[in-house]
Amino acid sequence: MTQWQRELPDLDLLPMEVVGYLKTTQLITKGQLDAFFKQHGLQAGEFDVLATLRRAGEPYALGPTQLFEALMISSGGMTNRLDRLEKTGLIVRAPNPEDRRGILVSLTTKGRELIDRLVPLHVENEARMLSVLSREEQETLSKLLGKLLDGLDEE
Repeated sequence: MTQWQRELPDLDLLPMEVVGYLKTTQLITKGQLDAFFKQHGLQAGEFDVLATLRRAGEPYALGPTQLFEALMISSGGMTNRLDRLEKTGLIVRAPNPEDRRGILVSLTTKGRELIDRLVPLHVENEARMLSVLSREEQETLSKLLGKLLDGLDEE
C-alpha cells in the first residue's frame, strides 16, 4: 500500500486494502481449515457433505441434487465427494422410496458419529482462529461481512 500511495498519491486505495485483507484472510483460514480436516481424514468438501446431511435432521438423508445445490458445487464434483465418502463407509446411497428414478444419500452410523464428534472441534478451531477479536468485534465483523455479501449478491 505504501508503494501505491507513493506512486499514485491521489488514488483512494482503501478498497484495494480491504479486498487484499479479505483475500489474505481467506487463504490463511482455508489453509488452517484444510489442515484440521486432513488431521481427521477428510477433505473440506467431504466435511461439508457430512455436515449438510447431519443438519438436515433425521433421517439424515438428501438427494444428490439437494446436496449439490446446498453446497453450490457441480453435480460432477458432488459425485466425486460421494464416491469417496461411500468408500470410507460414512454415507450410503440407496433408491429413493418416493422417486423411483432417484437416490437418497444418507449418513451411516459411522458417518453420524464422526460428524457429531467433529462439529464441536471444528467450531473450536474456528473460535481459535478468531480469538484475536473480542466477541463484540466478531459480531460486528459478522454483520459487516453479511452486509457486504448481500450487496455483492445484488450485482
